[in-house]
Amino acid sequence: MVYVLNHNGEPLMPTKRFGKVRRMLKNKQATVVRRRPFTIQLTYETTNYVQPVTLGVDAGYQTVGFSAVSENEELLSGECRLLTGMSERLKERAMYRRQRRGKLRYRAPRFDNRRRPEGWLAPSIQHKLDSHVRLVELLKKLLPVQKVIVEVANFDIQAIQNPEIAGTLYQEGEQLGFWNLREYILHRDHHQCQHPNCKNKSVNPILQVHHVGYWKGDRSDRPGNLVTLCNQCHIPANHQPKGFLYGWEPKVKSFRPETFMSIVRWRLTQLLGRTATYGYVTKHVRIQHGIEKSHANDAFVIAGGTTQPRTAPFVLQQVRRNNRSLEKFYDAKYVDIRTGAKASGQELFCGRRTRNREVARENLRQYRGVKLSKGRRSIRRMRYPLQPMDTVRFDGKDYLVSGTNNKGKTVVLKGCARVPSVKKVQGVKYGKGFCWLAGEDRRVSGFPFPSEERGIQPGLFMNNQMRRLG
Repeated sequence: MVYVLNHNGEPLMPTKRFGKVRRMLKNKQATVVRRRPFTIQLTYETTNYVQPVTLGVDAGYQTVGFSAVSENEELLSGECRLLTGMSERLKERAMYRRQRRGKLRYRAPRFDNRRRPEGWLAPSIQHKLDSHVRLVELLKKLLPVQKVIVEVANFDIQAIQNPEIAGTLYQEGEQLGFWNLREYILHRDHHQCQHPNCKNKSVNPILQVHHVGYWKGDRSDRPGNLVTLCNQCHIPANHQPKGFLYGWEPKVKSFRPETFMSIVRWRLTQLLGRTATYGYVTKHVRIQHGIEKSHANDAFVIAGGTTQPRTAPFVLQQVRRNNRSLEKFYDAKYVDIRTGAKASGQELFCGRRTRNREVARENLRQYRGVKLSKGRRSIRRMRYPLQPMDTVRFDGKDYLVSGTNNKGKTVVLKGCARVPSVKKVQGVKYGKGFCWLAGEDRRVSGFPFPSEERGIQPGLFMNNQMRRLG
């Protein structure tokens, strides 16, 4: 499917006449404005007749499904993976800001005269809501969408946890009767280590509370993100990528998605469209027509799709536009004399997580052999032209940028063994905001690349051109 814009940039109906599109590009009757999904803009005036297109949106906390359907076929579908970890980044920013301002001269507190406007939302929830709006606006630039239908839902969190709840029981939270959060977590987990392969044989093990999402930056203190571990399982080595805590997600139910949908359900309909539908309606139609469960399929049903021909779904990934972290720490590397393998200093640690010597484990520092590399702090002194998730061309193939080396002189490419110079790669697209992902073959068969069409020269990274191709 090739998406078409008129000479004013307004969307027209897409086409599958690839031969005609190829001839129009060759004769300069059209130019390429986007490589994924492949979009062209006409250079001459034409009629603006379009068919009615309905966009269905399956709103969600982590994944948003979308589908644009006409009377005859589905024109565009896919799933968008939203950015995560916003709450943790906001907490980290507040910590550094509070620390920095605490070193300044004394200033009278002014927190009492702060007023939140009507309809204020928490920044993390507002970001999710704004992402839904930006996604719909992006899709409206590709297709002449005339109607937007959003699936909304309202969840009773307490009823999900306890189906028999009624009356005054709604006034009693899950932590009722406990002195603090830690006591509740230990009671919920029956004062037992939740690691299924725990080898602690102590009669009275020392229990600690672990943040389940620590490995992905989620350090919130909600009960759904906390779990009980013993002191022999809760060690720094297990937090490393090779440890069991890295990527470990025990069955501790989190109700963040349900809470988000309950808060913003009517805001979505006001911002995206006046038409709303509900999950039970979508489920009934999907089962009636034998459609499998997925975000893109739900959006297809929400848009009114039943038996129309389908298109291959796209996958969008929301990427941070700027990483303001200026410093990174790289741990020292040693030879583990027990196995001869390379290990980090955090893995071969002293055995004490706290200052209590009585609860210390075996001192693993005695197994540190030859020091392969010392620990260092890397401070970023400038912003380099190429950033992770950018798309470049090297030796006739497209690659995603993983990072840069040698103070920005060489670039690391995903799936490429070579580390070429920045001057030998050709910029194609910046990988910020909503990135359209594809499989291993990133080419659009039979069509020229936008870099060839716009004439981006190797070694030159023209911000205005690469943004235009985004």
